[in-house]
Amino acid sequence: MPRLAKAAAERVVSAGGDPLKLVQDFMMSAMAEAGRRFESNEYFVPELLLAARAMKNALEPIRPLLAAKSTQTAGCVVIGTVAGDLHDIGKNLVVAMLEGAGFEVLDLGVNVPPEKFIQTIKEKTPNIVAMSALLTTTMPAMKTTIDAMKQAGVRDQVRVVIGGAPITQKYADEIGADGYAGTASGAVPLAKRVMS
Repeated sequence: MPRLAKAAAERVVSAGGDPLKLVQDFMMSAMAEAGRRFESNEYFVPELLLAARAMKNALEPIRPLLAAKSTQTAGCVVIGTVAGDLHDIGKNLVVAMLEGAGFEVLDLGVNVPPEKFIQTIKEKTPNIVAMSALLTTTMPAMKTTIDAMKQAGVRDQVRVVIGGAPITQKYADEIGADGYAGTASGAVPLAKRVMS
């Protein structure tokens, strides 16, 4: 499926199709439908990962065209799974969703220490920092990172959003995050909301 998605995107582009229209009208709606099916238990993690991989592959031939067409992106997001946490399935889904919505995404990977988030904020000046945690034992690293950002004087330069299985809006409020998404499909509306 991922190779077929890439081939289909290449065919549309070589036929003169509008890459932005392809992303907005087709790829985003397909990912939104995959997210809806996941939330209603019609799809499970393997199907959602397959859809995300297909979208990522389809974006490969389109991304340079979008960059050449416009230097304007929806915004820049730095994302990573916090220190101590090695889970990346949810984060990878969010990356695919955000890229499909026109955001520039800088993926720092897993087990990201506060210093790496801070260094990237200073070097890349993103609009949003997105942190993920799958374990209750790694959730406190989110607060540690936000506190470190304050101490480094960069907290006010970005909007901070968080997500992951154990995360709640209450926790986001407690640690001073600007927003929370309970699902990967909720990441794009959240990013757009905190940007406005």
